[in-house]
Amino acid sequence: MSAVPRILMASNYAIISTGGKQYRVHLGDSLDIEKIDQEEGDAFAFDQVLLTCVDGRVRTGTPFVAGAQVIAKVEAHGLGNKKTVFKYKNKIRYRRKRGHRQPYTRVVVSDIEV
Repeated sequence: MSAVPRILMASNYAIISTGGKQYRVHLGDSLDIEKIDQEEGDAFAFDQVLLTCVDGRVRTGTPFVAGAQVIAKVEAHGLGNKKTVFKYKNKIRYRRKRGHRQPYTRVVVSDIEV
């Protein structure tokens, strides 16, 4: 008997790399990634696939899996929560308060091709 539960072995997933980050994605997942230059409603492919697991068969890449891609559709563009950046130097009355909102793109995974 293997240590991995059967439900995890049967699910199809992939690990992709985009925007300097890695994501584990399943079919139908919605995720927020770094902003990309695509219009809302457009379909595109992630070709930097690090690992795929389809029907219990795991394929790893060196560094990417050859011929594998994850098809996704752009759902929306937006801005993340505001981060406050505050610079301060004591005794010299130096204070700077700024805010930053990181742009993101929400995508929905529609297919994992091996």
